[in-house]
Amino acid sequence: MRVDFHTISVSPTRIAEIAAEVEDIGYDSLWTSEIQYDPFIGLALAAQRSSTLALRTGLAVAFARNPMTMAILANDLQTLSGGRFSLGIGSQIKAHITRRFSMPWSQPAARMREYVLAMRAIWESWATGGRLRFRGEFYRHTLMVPFFNPGPNEFGPPPVLLAGVGERMTAVAGETADGFLAHIITTRKFLQDFTLPILSKARAEVGRSMDDFEIHITPIVATGRTEEEYRSAVDHAKQQLAFYAAIPSYTHVLETHGLEDLRDDLHRLSAEGRLAEEAAAVIDDGVLDTFTLVGEHKEVAAKLHQRFGDLVTSMSFYQLHGSEPENWRPILAELRRLQQ
Repeated sequence: MRVDFHTISVSPTRIAEIAAEVEDIGYDSLWTSEIQYDPFIGLALAAQRSSTLALRTGLAVAFARNPMTMAILANDLQTLSGGRFSLGIGSQIKAHITRRFSMPWSQPAARMREYVLAMRAIWESWATGGRLRFRGEFYRHTLMVPFFNPGPNEFGPPPVLLAGVGERMTAVAGETADGFLAHIITTRKFLQDFTLPILSKARAEVGRSMDDFEIHITPIVATGRTEEEYRSAVDHAKQQLAFYAAIPSYTHVLETHGLEDLRDDLHRLSAEGRLAEEAAAVIDDGVLDTFTLVGEHKEVAAKLHQRFGDLVTSMSFYQLHGSEPENWRPILAELRRLQQ
């Protein structure tokens, strides 16, 4: 199991600054998300400041771009990094795609399936010089002339990692992608009972196994070097858990644990605009411990190893203000010890 470092809402300049530090400390990969900044610019700078560190978007918003523009970005980063790049993508939700990005939205799982297949067709056309003939319901790519063809990438196309929660998007990941990005409120039970069976079935249907398929998880972590940091992290973890669990498309994670009453309370509070102020009261310590990792550094490392060590191929830590690599060194060191 690889241990990675995940930045959240970090500027491209800062990502460039910490890339060498992340590599020196011993993390396996550097991830960045598309929240306040473009993830590709930050990783392009990070590629220049590192030599062995894997570089990954986790995630880039697929439907904010078309397959051609995404294929070009990913191909360029694969070249720039010397084959160290992986493209992690997700759909986002309808409101953001239609109202923030002003892009079309419909049938997200079916659209994503075409999206990934379209990118693969584009990369194949560049690699072989063959005609580009992708015709789908949502995307059509049928023009590629030599002037616009960068040619084969000497490192091959980048792996595609797809984020999902629901059954249909998870199945699309198993069918079309090289790996799966689990949601931050994913639990061991949800992985075992829901996600992995769907992925395995989808892989089998296209003649592939799970042996060459990556499972990445980024659980919410609440820890700190001082009591004040710890309490602040716990409060923030409750806010994050309440926010995501209140989104209707995610709440079947709660149902897996028999928390239908909590689901209903969160939906009601969200509809009434009182979720942020009452999250701490609704998310008790038992619920928090089920969906997040809470404790001192060694305790968090032990929980990570116990809950996910035999199920996933890579993991990183989610904490909104946790973008200082050195702060996580004790957890990384303990995880390495546990893996021996």
